Amino acid sequence: MRISELSATSGVPVPTIKYYLREGLLPHGTPTSATRAEYGEAHLRRLRLIRALLEVGGLSVAAIAKIVAAVEDETVPVHTMLGTAHYALAPAVETPADDEEFGAALARVDDLIDELGWQITPDAPTRTELAWVLARLSRLGRPADDEDLRRYAATVMELVTIHDMTKVSFDGPREAAVESLVVGTVLYGKVFDVLRRLAHESASAQLLNL
Repeated sequence: MRISELSATSGVPVPTIKYYLREGLLPHGTPTSATRAEYGEAHLRRLRLIRALLEVGGLSVAAIAKIVAAVEDETVPVHTMLGTAHYALAPAVETPADDEEFGAALARVDDLIDELGWQITPDAPTRTELAWVLARLSRLGRPADDEDLRRYAATVMELVTIHDMTKVSFDGPREAAVESLVVGTVLYGKVFDVLRRLAHESASAQLLNL
């Protein structure tokens, strides 16, 4: 298909497609003349991935470029490729080295990970993100005890293993796997959060006999 057809099929404007081509986010098509090229299903998959990362993940072009590079490099294991996308979704968290409370919280996180037997890389931004949350809870006088964390972890792992990861196609195109992970992480994460708040309202009504 020509670039105009690619645009019509994907819903991405031609100028935007050309921008992705210039930035290296989208591979060039097969030249058919000096001014024309043909595009195929691989380009549609890549555009879906880019849109998911932009519109759902809220990532920058620079972050997307790193993910695309991992997708295109077949020597990068699938687990590492998915980790690149996961880490890009993590919010920036300040981690002051001299903050004793944060340091203690980070140690708790690492102890929990070890206890659960989870395989988490030392540079995972989720470690520092959870530690930041635990430190803030402590400062607000609402510390989370270890049993609370274990219960949350058990619930999350059950959801991840029976739902989230089963929707990721590990045998299909690498773009599709990353797209599934990003959409699942962000949107189903939002579903979980909203359902939790709905449950809060219902539980409050029951506890107060409304």
